[in-house]
Amino acid sequence: MAQTDFGALLRHWRTLRSCSQLTLALQAEVSTRHLSWLETGKAQPSRAMVLRLAQQLDVPLRERNAMLSAAGYAPLYGERPLSDPALASARAALQRLLDAHEPWPALAVDRHWQLVAHNRLVPLLMASAAPALREPPINVLRLSLHPQGLAPMVVNLPAWRDHVLARLQRQVGVTGDSTLAALLAELRALPLPPGTPPASTELPLADVAVPLTLSTPDGPLNFLTTITVFGAPHDVTLSELAVETLLPADSATADALRRLHAGLG
Repeated sequence: MAQTDFGALLRHWRTLRSCSQLTLALQAEVSTRHLSWLETGKAQPSRAMVLRLAQQLDVPLRERNAMLSAAGYAPLYGERPLSDPALASARAALQRLLDAHEPWPALAVDRHWQLVAHNRLVPLLMASAAPALREPPINVLRLSLHPQGLAPMVVNLPAWRDHVLARLQRQVGVTGDSTLAALLAELRALPLPPGTPPASTELPLADVAVPLTLSTPDGPLNFLTTITVFGAPHDVTLSELAVETLLPADSATADALRRLHAGLG
């Protein structure tokens, strides 16, 4: 049974990566016959072989554990909540990173885009959203596209919405995560707020990147976003964290953020 389970997982990830048996066999330096036997359950993989194939297919750490278990081996990668004392140093480093980005907003999310940490600028941007959307756990994608969230503030909402949905679609394709697939379906079904203007490219940097432009009491704020992940993580939780930074796309936005930051004391 374990062999069959492992074979099904191996075939799933190979198919998800659009990788033929021949290509994977060459990359992993095994014969195509042996790879075929692994997928059909005629052969039992060694622990090292499971890890080698998972690495070649760029399988996330959580799913590598699942492949090991299916092949009859103990999981290799630990998974602890971010609040676990063992992750205290990583948690402190994460908060230092977020704080160091001030006066630019920066936040950390888990694999399902739930907010896990942020610096002091982030609550200022979320303040206009409905209280229910700001109740933990906060899903930042839902918050950004919901008609009662930040969507009415997003000047270029159609373009930003397309960008968010395309990014989430790619993530679903890479991970095969059913929770992300459900979130994608939910976000696609959200209506646009009344009066949403049609898509336009008449925004700063729209020809090279999709900006996030917010209409705020402090004037329009134009952002470009960057994503940072932990390098060489050996813990499932850390491997799934991502830090998103909202960088000012123009000097007016930079000046407005500096004023907001100064007001925090």
